[in-house]
Amino acid sequence: MKPEISAEQLIRLLDLKPHPEGGFFRETYRSDEFIPGRSLPQRYKGDRRYSTAIYYLLVTGSVSRLHRIASDEVWHFYLGGPLTIVELKTDGSSDQVILGVEIDRGYRLQHVVTAGTWFGAYPNPGSDYALVGCTVAPGFDFADFEIANRQELLSKYPRNKEMIHRLTIAE
Repeated sequence: MKPEISAEQLIRLLDLKPHPEGGFFRETYRSDEFIPGRSLPQRYKGDRRYSTAIYYLLVTGSVSRLHRIASDEVWHFYLGGPLTIVELKTDGSSDQVILGVEIDRGYRLQHVVTAGTWFGAYPNPGSDYALVGCTVAPGFDFADFEIANRQELLSKYPRNKEMIHRLTIAE
């Protein structure tokens, strides 16, 4: 049996670059067609591609900092160990979902984060890395990307203090 590929090999072979929220990524798809801004909800600041997709890699000790975007985002599990996605819902509640291959343990192969939800992620203990894919529709644009402010989230989600500290940086 061939040994599992390392995170360093994945970064090189997939040509991954550092992502502003943490981890590494590379865009793999950007639709050629656009949805006109006038046809989209007001939360979008202009035209958007129909869809976009990326590879996204988190290694041990790294996190995807809490952030939100204007579109739904589908996470797809590919390789490595399990990964936890943390969501802070618009109604003040929170949720955690584990992506991974052990579906008999309740892990998921896919998960949808709905538009406007604060979310972040981290590799589970014992995971050297987690390689996932993220598909966004309407397509991702950095104009729709917002990194969380720790103090604002702490005031809205006081029961999630530990996770907010883990997935944000002090301002």
